[in-house]
Amino acid sequence: MQTLKPLKKLAADANVILSAAAGKAALRIFLKEDIEIITTQFNVNEVREYLGVIAEQYAFSEEILESQLRLLPLKIYPRHLYEDFIKKASKKLSGRDEDDIELLALAMKLNVPVWSNDRDFQHSGVEIYTTAKLLKILKA
Repeated sequence: MQTLKPLKKLAADANVILSAAAGKAALRIFLKEDIEIITTQFNVNEVREYLGVIAEQYAFSEEILESQLRLLPLKIYPRHLYEDFIKKASKKLSGRDEDDIELLALAMKLNVPVWSNDRDFQHSGVEIYTTAKLLKILKA
């Protein structure tokens, strides 16, 4: 039986941040007070690019989603803090989604797991959690 070390910090991908901003299942992870959720400014910018799409899909106003995004307890790291891991992350994700490089670099720099619902992080050398897996582990 696998024993899990306590999750103290997670590097959140844009897809889970969008889900939380829309009030979906990922929001329950954000509401866990004992877990720090971090991301990159790049990922926050990516989320903002898709707010209109999500607003239309779920019949929300874009302004409400933007407000929800700002309310998420999310620590945003600037690129200069993990820049020394960009090349390494780029090699690990070669041929996959280039938009994931910065988050992987941050996760590698801080030695924290990635929280994402896409498969691009598989075989990247860091631990990956999906929202479903986290909800099961945390019984949120």
